[in-house]
Amino acid sequence: MPKLTEWAYPLAESLLAEPLPRRWQHCLGVAERARTIALILGEDAELLEAAAVLHDIGYAPDLAKTGFHPLDGARYLRDVAGADERVVHLVAHHSCAWMEAEARDMRAELEGEFPRESAHLDDALCYCDMNTTPDGTPTNPVDRINEIAGRYGPDSLIGTFIRRAEPEILASTARVVERVAAAKRQPM
Repeated sequence: MPKLTEWAYPLAESLLAEPLPRRWQHCLGVAERARTIALILGEDAELLEAAAVLHDIGYAPDLAKTGFHPLDGARYLRDVAGADERVVHLVAHHSCAWMEAEARDMRAELEGEFPRESAHLDDALCYCDMNTTPDGTPTNPVDRINEIAGRYGPDSLIGTFIRRAEPEILASTARVVERVAAAKRQPM
């Protein structure tokens, strides 16, 4: 059986590279951030990297059914791709998706279909996403949130959601930074 990442990268590329090349670059960058925090993930490092490269596939034109990309991506991974259920759950709930689902009146639908993965892994995927620009380069969560709000507009559904989610995103990413720092302090 192939490793999760050996399966995930070609799948994400096939869905995003041609129709949405910038989104594909973002996903590659998010996966790269996942590799940088592998030391705090143990056996889940590959799981997180696979979810990172797949997290935005719901934007692919062929997959976008509801317009809510975490749900569209997770449904495709579950129903079509036969993905590992933990990857599916991470994609469904990445970067405070429950708050956006609530703004879209889809929270019950999201949470009814997809249980959340561990808080530790949800934090880790949020960290990776919020530390990556749309072009796949490193950034920081404050600049990323500002970029998202600016791109969509402050009064848009996404602009409003991202500002509402900002405290949780900053807390989530801070928890990952703390775990990485603690892991680096541990003697070998």
